[in-house]
Amino acid sequence: MEDIKRQLAYRAENEKKLAHFSPSITFDGSKKVYIDPLGERFIITGLSNWRSGNPDLIAFSQVLGVNTDIRENKEELFYEDSDGNEKSYKPPRYTCDYEFNVTIRVDSPWFDEIELELSDGNRPDSRYTDLYCEYERKMHELADILMRRDERYRVWDGDGMMNRVEFSSSQPKNPAPIPQTTGGTVWICPSCGAQNNGKFCANCGVVKPVTRSDCANCGWKPADGQSMPKFCPECGRPFQ
Repeated sequence: MEDIKRQLAYRAENEKKLAHFSPSITFDGSKKVYIDPLGERFIITGLSNWRSGNPDLIAFSQVLGVNTDIRENKEELFYEDSDGNEKSYKPPRYTCDYEFNVTIRVDSPWFDEIELELSDGNRPDSRYTDLYCEYERKMHELADILMRRDERYRVWDGDGMMNRVEFSSSQPKNPAPIPQTTGGTVWICPSCGAQNNGKFCANCGVVKPVTRSDCANCGWKPADGQSMPKFCPECGRPFQ
């Protein structure tokens, strides 16, 4: 009885949250995935009108992992000889199709994973078709969004730093300190906050941001041969 009460309370709370859910990205398949990248939430439903139901609203932070799988379905073709016997072609011939499956592992008291096929109803018959490439791209894009690996949909705060930087539960909360080396200018990674002095972040691999040669606020530029100061001499804005 207690579990039933908890489930009913969860469904009621979920319905309230859905009223403020505004998805801007959709993935079609055996089930539809509706994503709100700014709110970092998504739903998965088989309903054509998701508002008519009460699908589970899942936060990106609940996603433990996304498994992708391309499955080849192969079936041999046969022919009938003059006696009506089924014979194999020489060499054997096959008909193939490919299904693109996604399994989302979720931290929830009510379910632990969701499975869907992106290619449902329209599977490509060859690896060398545009349709195959399109499904492969969509499959990885969906995984990257839910795991916060797609920079197009990452949420930044007002200081230009990431509000959330953990892409999976296996990443340490605090990045390991970078060994001190001589030479090079130290810069702060805008993705994970680690200090670096190379072209790439040693903690997460992000490319070093390009340093502006002018003030973003007033447009002041240093004279030829003049080094960039820490603060703009015209408006006082600090240079990043």
